[in-house]
Amino acid sequence: MATAETAEEISKKPEVRQALSQTSGPKAGTEKVKAATKDKFWFVTHALLIVGCAVLYYLVGSKLIPVPQNTVDLSRRFLRGAALIVIVLAVAKAISIYAIGRLDDAATRFTLRRIEHLLVVLVIAVIVIGVIFVNWYTALISVGIGSVILGLAVQTPMTSFLGWIYILVRRPYQVGDRIQIEDATGDVIDVSYFDTTLWEFGGKYLSTDHPSGRIIKFPNSKVLSMMVFNYSWPLFPYIWNEIKFYIAYDSDLEFVSRTMQKITEEEIGEEMMERVAMFRELLAKTPVDELEVRERPRVIFRVNENTWLEAIVRYLVPPREAGSIKTRLLPKLLAALNAAPEKTKFPKGDAR
Repeated sequence: MATAETAEEISKKPEVRQALSQTSGPKAGTEKVKAATKDKFWFVTHALLIVGCAVLYYLVGSKLIPVPQNTVDLSRRFLRGAALIVIVLAVAKAISIYAIGRLDDAATRFTLRRIEHLLVVLVIAVIVIGVIFVNWYTALISVGIGSVILGLAVQTPMTSFLGWIYILVRRPYQVGDRIQIEDATGDVIDVSYFDTTLWEFGGKYLSTDHPSGRIIKFPNSKVLSMMVFNYSWPLFPYIWNEIKFYIAYDSDLEFVSRTMQKITEEEIGEEMMERVAMFRELLAKTPVDELEVRERPRVIFRVNENTWLEAIVRYLVPPREAGSIKTRLLPKLLAALNAAPEKTKFPKGDAR
């Protein structure tokens, strides 16, 4: 049998560390990201190239080198462009190491670096256009007008692309999570550049949490304006579920409470309750009140308006097992309570 993970081991997982940092903020004394030797070499190379461009720019302009004036202007324009390109590449390198390099998730780092490379190419393209066309202002205006026209033409896809970046950075959900957004509920099976795909559970034809067999696609732009309900928070991957029975006021409430709690604990198992207790320790590091998280089932009674008492057993379960655990619990609870009809009095006949 595999050894159960401790709270300390769980807290070291990348997705858990990220969730902790989002709720409690970065810890003081966090280790700084350091550039590798080869990265420092590239920074030095960039600096030398910039200095070289500056020296050549001065020499060409000072007329120490006898060249025609039109050649001087062209050379200085190319040197300005080269220096700007080197600066852009140096800034991109720094962002890649000191910002993107701090992320724990390898897939996120890879994707953000792809986005960064795309932006670098676009900026370099603008610089090249500025070098080719003498008037920088005209070049920028041309690019700006083209960008506006393109943006209006693909407004919805661009918003969904921004939504995809938001999903990568803020992680409202990821592949494998069970979520609800508007009326769509399901397990995330794909997050592409423009849309998210869910494997639906429940839905129009089912009243349980069983998969419906349908997939749901929605644009990523929805996460920018809609509430996302995530059932798979790494710091606490459980949900509360409950089973309710109607009983008479003169029932033996102590017997009912003891029986419902005992049966539920046996079904859930000690291992499950121990894991909940470990995640309860993680919640202590967040603003969530961990004292409200009980690893053991709890039975409560509530007065119903139809002159009956509601006997409710509330317990924690993994989201994907909620339906199956309730299905197994119902017959066991009914059998145990019906075994003592003098202590558990259910509604009968047309009083049900």
